[in-house]
Amino acid sequence: MNPFPHTAALPCLLCFLLAGCQLPHAQNEAGLTLNLSATDLSTDSIWAPLERAIEATLDSNAIPGAVLLVARNGEVIGHEAYGVSDPLTGEQMDKDALFRICSQSKAIVSMSAMLLWERGAIGLDDPVSKYLPEFAEVGILDTLLADTTAQYSRPRSSLTVRHLMTHTSGIPYGEIGDERFEKLYARYGVADLFPIDERSTRDNIALLAQTGLAHHPGEQWTYGLGLDVLVAVLEVASGQPYAEFLNTELLAPLGMDHTHFVVPENQRDALVGVFDKDNDGNWQHHTHRLYTTEYPTREDWPLCSGGAGLTSTAMDYARFLQMVLDRGAIPGGRLLKASTIDTLLADHAPGLLDGGWHQGLTFGVQNEPEGQGRFFWGGYFNTQYFGDPATGELALIMKQTYGISDDKSSSTFSEVLNR
Repeated sequence: MNPFPHTAALPCLLCFLLAGCQLPHAQNEAGLTLNLSATDLSTDSIWAPLERAIEATLDSNAIPGAVLLVARNGEVIGHEAYGVSDPLTGEQMDKDALFRICSQSKAIVSMSAMLLWERGAIGLDDPVSKYLPEFAEVGILDTLLADTTAQYSRPRSSLTVRHLMTHTSGIPYGEIGDERFEKLYARYGVADLFPIDERSTRDNIALLAQTGLAHHPGEQWTYGLGLDVLVAVLEVASGQPYAEFLNTELLAPLGMDHTHFVVPENQRDALVGVFDKDNDGNWQHHTHRLYTTEYPTREDWPLCSGGAGLTSTAMDYARFLQMVLDRGAIPGGRLLKASTIDTLLADHAPGLLDGGWHQGLTFGVQNEPEGQGRFFWGGYFNTQYFGDPATGELALIMKQTYGISDDKSSSTFSEVLNR
């Protein structure tokens, strides 16, 4: 789903850990340390404008609360909570609050794929049908008739794993994307955004395969459900349920013990609600005709939405981003080869995008001279991040809102990203 669909963020698309948290200056080969008193945050080029924007946005009641984290050169220089997590009860925001990170899930799924790629278990240019036979006969949607029956043509090339990881698969979102596929997803019962019932990931992908592709693979950039299909590929390639593989192979080595598809009972009090406004401008719990925001608490809903389903904290997600800056190194060892991280951030959809950025394997990566190589993304419920390999800087801002058009903190984050 669009990283910033409801904010005045970047044009088009734009529209770490505490390995040693007990000892503030404990040194590690990689990862982050705490050094919260080392920088004058009132003048810091990243922290100061973001904090001012958050405070101004709180004053205007455009968000209930937020968590901000900034790190530089492997040290967390600032990590604060602002406002409230629940505007209806007045509960204060906590800097260790849990957020639905939505499309920030995509980078984590992509990294999982690279773990298997390094081991030779998958190839980036493998046909998806090698793992998921239901995609062997998938067609290109030519005409959708009024009764939602459709006419298809044969694709010019095979749908590949790389296409899934670069939004070039032709598998769009429906409700927030292609109106034709919104109708097709309704016809075939596809879960378009988040888990909604007892179906498995593979169950949902089998339904999705019946709807076809919006365009020939690799020929256009269409934001969509490719990372959800990738989860099913990873389950076949690894021989494990994806949630188990993710926990064992990526989250545990990074110390990301607050990142989940289903939040454990003992962490659910930290889960921030998603809020929007009624016609009178009053905060209310967000509801939607296609999903419930309670999906992180539903143990009986096993679907792992690779594109949108994870919850995390600012600090947990920063652990992940710092690993990218450290080119695969983690405290005490290495998760991925440095060359694998370089591959992840390279341009994998050349010629398909403009606007000063290219499509890596899930990450967006800036191409402009100022900020070249800076990687970024965001989430549907108003979360944003970037990392800068040249300066060693990371920034995360976490909120949980929907449909808010006057959120200055989001637009300021985009300005800082593009400075």
